[in-house]
Amino acid sequence: MTHRQLFFQHVAQTSDSPLALEIDRAEGVYLYTTDDQQYMDLISGIGVSNVGHRHPKVLAAIQAQLDKYLHLMVYGEYVQTPQTQLAQALAETLALCTSPYGQLSNVYFTNSGTEAIEGAMKLAKRFTGRTEIVSCINAYHGATQGALSLSGDENFKRNYRHLLTGIRHIEHGNMAHVEKIGYRTAAVVIEVITAEAGIRVPEPTYLQAVRQRCTEVGALLIIDEIQTGFGRTGSFWAFEAFGFVPDVLVCAKGMGGGMPIGAFISSPDVMSVFKNNPILGHITTFGGHPVSCAASLATLKIIRNEQLYAQAEAKGQLFRQLLRGSPAIKEIRGKGLMLAAEFASFEVLKPVIDRAIEKGVITDWFLFCNNSMRIAPPLIISEEQIREACEVILDAINA
Repeated sequence: MTHRQLFFQHVAQTSDSPLALEIDRAEGVYLYTTDDQQYMDLISGIGVSNVGHRHPKVLAAIQAQLDKYLHLMVYGEYVQTPQTQLAQALAETLALCTSPYGQLSNVYFTNSGTEAIEGAMKLAKRFTGRTEIVSCINAYHGATQGALSLSGDENFKRNYRHLLTGIRHIEHGNMAHVEKIGYRTAAVVIEVITAEAGIRVPEPTYLQAVRQRCTEVGALLIIDEIQTGFGRTGSFWAFEAFGFVPDVLVCAKGMGGGMPIGAFISSPDVMSVFKNNPILGHITTFGGHPVSCAASLATLKIIRNEQLYAQAEAKGQLFRQLLRGSPAIKEIRGKGLMLAAEFASFEVLKPVIDRAIEKGVITDWFLFCNNSMRIAPPLIISEEQIREACEVILDAINA
């Protein structure tokens, strides 16, 4: 049997129409199929490959760690250099960030973003002694049952009931909804810039109001930077540009350089509640895997040392400039290299996406906004590659 046949027979499917590109290798912003077709990756594996595929420095860090050790012990028992170095480096990116509960300097590593959200939810309940959690309509924070409970889209939840109780939803960017955060609220889980809702950038005053309300009522503010983090929006962390500091910061996807890793970060005082009543209040076997941590540290250094985040805004503006002339594109939203190009409908957009893929440029749409094209390439994309990608997209629209 061919690998394609094995894929459809033995790999569990999540839709009736997967892309099913058979990838042989990847490099930089490109993927290559087994028949040597080249595809430009304009979605970074959905926000993962911020430094491109197989960055040489990430590969070198992985190889160096492979020569030392792999898994040793469940999380938090042994002193492992990759974990400690990455935790320190993350804390350094947050050196000026102090929430009402202290400096964001304590890191809990997980395997993915949804696991980090789960840990942050438990942390908030344990720290506050409350059970209500507020999240946003059309938010997506992961697919495990706790994270799914936060989702603001009923279509994704209805067939998996019963989910967690005590979840309330507000509208992202709606100042009037801020008052719904109350004294029974353990935490507000919110994105700085919505991702799967189609890249909606709020006014800074909105997020500042959410911050103030959380402080007033004693709720933790949990910021989900799983898609925005590690340089995508023009600053290393997206929240930095909005004039507030969260109590808990969640990251994953782009932090691993292609390896699986996530984390939630808070102050030592908040995080200390996992130590007792019960002891081992949150446990993971593979969280903070040494190879993933080594890859993440290399990724962090590349983005900071080469200031890839500082280039994201200008590159995003070039995409806007080149695409806004098409009458088929109603609006381009976003910040940095996290963009959404809106079309009249999914029926108009889908053939454009299909045609672009045929011509070697991979894009897609959003879970809760299927009339908008996702544009979130690796941060290393060049001006020439941006022009090439936009030419393909415009040709696809005209076709």
